[in-house]
Amino acid sequence: MKNGEFDFGGAAERKPRKTPPVSVAPAPEANALALANARKAVGAAAGIAVHVAGLDWQAIADELNAHGYAIVPGMLTADECIAMAAQYRQASLFRSRVVMSQHGFGSGEYQYFRYPLPSMISALRQSLYGPLADIANRWHELMDMEARFPPDHADFLARCHAAGQQRPTPLMLQYAAGDYNCLHQDLYGEHVFPLQAAILLSQPGKDFEGGEFVLTEQRPRMQSRVEVVPLKRGDMVIFPVNHRPAQGARGVYRVAMRHGVSRLRSGSRHTLGLIFHDAT
Repeated sequence: MKNGEFDFGGAAERKPRKTPPVSVAPAPEANALALANARKAVGAAAGIAVHVAGLDWQAIADELNAHGYAIVPGMLTADECIAMAAQYRQASLFRSRVVMSQHGFGSGEYQYFRYPLPSMISALRQSLYGPLADIANRWHELMDMEARFPPDHADFLARCHAAGQQRPTPLMLQYAAGDYNCLHQDLYGEHVFPLQAAILLSQPGKDFEGGEFVLTEQRPRMQSRVEVVPLKRGDMVIFPVNHRPAQGARGVYRVAMRHGVSRLRSGSRHTLGLIFHDAT
C-alpha cells in the first residue's frame, strides 16, 4: 500500500491514459522467421514453453491492472495458426460442438477439445498458467476473495476434477459473414480461474473484415466502458473471466468484465480460446 492506496504489483502510480494501451512483448516482423525456425528445432510444444517463459510478465501484469487486458503479439506463427485452424474440421479432436444461435449466444459455432488435448494447446495451457496464477493470486488478495491458485496447473485441475468439473474447456470458435458472439463470461462451475486467453488464428483484412474482439467493464454505479482490442493473426489477448480489481478513491473495488466479438462483415474467422478451469 502506498499513500493509502493499494500497490498493483509494484508499478509506478498511473495517471489516466490518453492513448490506447501498448502491446507487451512485441515480436518484430524481422524475428518471425527466427521464431518459426526455433520452434521447428526444438518442437512446437517445447518452443511454446520457452517463448512463454521469456515474456515480460511484469509488463503483462501492468497492462492487465491498468486496462483489463494485455496483448502478446506473435504468440503463434502464421504457419501454426493455419495448421491449428485446419484442426476445426477434425471431429475426433473435439468433445462437443455448439451452434450459438440455438442457445441465444450469438451467431457462429465453436467446438470444445477433448482430452488428451493436442500437444500445442496443452503446452500453451500449462506454460501460461504459472505466471498467470501469480497475477490471479494478487488480484484475489486485492479483491478480498478467498480462493488461491497453486503454481502448477495440474494441481488446480485436480481441484476442479474433485468438484466434478472434469470436461476440458479449451475451444476453437468459427465465424462466417454475419456471425457475432454476444457479451458473456466463461465460468463453467464452482472453481473459476480469473484469467483466460484467446489467440486469433485468422488475418484481419485478408481472411475477414469486422469481427473485432470486444471487452466491457461495469463499475459500480457507472455506465459500462467498452474496449475494442486490436489483434493480428497469431496475437494473444489475456483478459479477465469475471472480475478484476480497480483502484478507486476509497480503495480497491471489483469491476465486472464481459467479452464478445462484433459482427463479421465478410470472410471467415477462427480463434483459439484458452480457459484454465474445467467444466461440470
